[in-house]
Amino acid sequence: MLKEAVFHRAMSPFVYKYDEKTIHIRLQTKKNDVEHVELIWGDPYDWHTENPDDADWNFDPSKANYWNTFETPMTRSGSDELFDYWFIDVIPPFRRLRYGFRLHDGQSSHVFTERGWFDEKPLDDTGYYFCVPYLNKVDVFHAPDWVKDTVWYQIFPDRFANGDPANDPAGTLPWNSTEPTTTNLFGGDFQGVIDKIDYLVELGVTGIYFCPIFEAKSNHKYDTIDYLEIDPQFGTKEKFKELVDLLHEKGIRIMLDAVFNHAGFHHKAFADIREHGSNSSYRDWFHLRNFPLVTEPMPNYDTFAFVPEMPKFNTENPEVKAYLLHVARYWVEEFGIDGWRLDVANEVDHAFWRDFRNVVKEANPDTYILGEIWHDSQEWLLGDQFDAVMNYPFTNAALNFFALDKTTASAYANDMSHVLFSNTMNVNEVTFNLIGSHDTPRALTRAGNDKNKMRLLLLSMLTFSGSPVIYYGDEIGLDGDQDPGCRKCMPWDPAEQDLNLLMYTKHLLHLRSHHKTLANHGHISFVHADDETNTIVMRRMSQDGTYYVYFNNSNHQATIPAPQAGQGMDLFSNTPLPSLDVTLAPYTGTIIQVI
Repeated sequence: MLKEAVFHRAMSPFVYKYDEKTIHIRLQTKKNDVEHVELIWGDPYDWHTENPDDADWNFDPSKANYWNTFETPMTRSGSDELFDYWFIDVIPPFRRLRYGFRLHDGQSSHVFTERGWFDEKPLDDTGYYFCVPYLNKVDVFHAPDWVKDTVWYQIFPDRFANGDPANDPAGTLPWNSTEPTTTNLFGGDFQGVIDKIDYLVELGVTGIYFCPIFEAKSNHKYDTIDYLEIDPQFGTKEKFKELVDLLHEKGIRIMLDAVFNHAGFHHKAFADIREHGSNSSYRDWFHLRNFPLVTEPMPNYDTFAFVPEMPKFNTENPEVKAYLLHVARYWVEEFGIDGWRLDVANEVDHAFWRDFRNVVKEANPDTYILGEIWHDSQEWLLGDQFDAVMNYPFTNAALNFFALDKTTASAYANDMSHVLFSNTMNVNEVTFNLIGSHDTPRALTRAGNDKNKMRLLLLSMLTFSGSPVIYYGDEIGLDGDQDPGCRKCMPWDPAEQDLNLLMYTKHLLHLRSHHKTLANHGHISFVHADDETNTIVMRRMSQDGTYYVYFNNSNHQATIPAPQAGQGMDLFSNTPLPSLDVTLAPYTGTIIQVI
């Protein structure tokens, strides 16, 4: 046994409170090095050495004097390239826990505790063991339950639909008349979304994520001028409220995008500094190094990247904090929005985000808070800041396997297992999964315009743990390179849409909504990964049943052996199968329900 590879620490994501009764515990070991693991656990104030005959999971508190430590098998929940991951959920009767691990390698067993390794479990002192002092309900990570079943649809407002030409800015181009650039406008607005609500309902999405709608100079609106005003090219506040109410009537939530890391060059506070210099009453609102302000060759004030038009807020300044927190509360209370997506969230201080969460959850506890973070996000996901982040590790793993052919089947399974282990199950259930966005090339373009590969990408995203998002137009085969190419106008002429891909997407959303295990109501694992055939089988299990998602990411037909004995129902063809063996055509996938 390679003891150096064994790792556990009494903190998230290795141990965490899943709900007000349940504790989840994980252990990392070298891949294929340990045969099985038991969790040694008990109450720190009732730690005995002998097992009474009636000691079992159905603990009777009236027999507390007879209770002692248990040794309960853990499950190998997944693996990546280097490690196996073991899992168990525990319901301690008095909401407190001491625990350790007994590991077996086939020849011997060893006990791993907070104080190191032992041949047998220490009995003289519970202080040897890892500790969960008390399961306080307030410490449980909690995100809105509705997010678990939500499928989002991301809309870049200027490019979805132009419903009211009367609010088009000067220079607006005819719809879809040319390729997008960093500056051109096409007139998309709220009325356009209202006109297409039936399309969104028929598609099956249950959440709309809008890129910024606030007043700004650019076509992308990430250079905010006024956070309390809607940009006139999209409509009025009255029209926005009408849109929100209509979406809610149709069972569709709405999430707004905001940049609290930086303002726009023409924001009133920064405009005042540019006019009055060091005498401006707003000089402490930003990170200014000296005066006068200069933008070339490099700004002498902090910005997003080195973009002069995006000066960085000093969110430690009480006036700035009060202003931005007012914005956060205003759109929740006045318009009933259901979520905030927070741009460049990782560059804002944690104290601000803790206050932000308190303010937003006070306005509506069911508001979803999503951060844009592209790297390891654990420190934002401890329950005191965000509900979720944009799951780019998932994005990279899916694109590398299905779109770019950079990785093998086993590497894909390893990568996805690592994604799952990197966060707690509570977080995985609401994390924001995407295969493309306004910041990236279109998924279809990454897949070399291969529609079959695009179907596999959609299948992987819409059956994985998390809250998935479809970037507008992906469902009808819209392509595009890195922005601005990925921000094309939505083509509404059916002759310009891939109606077969649209039907496929609708079918996936229908299956996800009618088979809850495919969303976020069960465990997920990879039970087959064959590098020779480039095939994958992912299992979803819950009390509602067992489902297998099969992928053939190769240019030849492949027969995938049954992961277990039994019969299945192919949810794509709605036909029963005599066994769980599945034969797939090149670059196809399917979902099998075990019957």
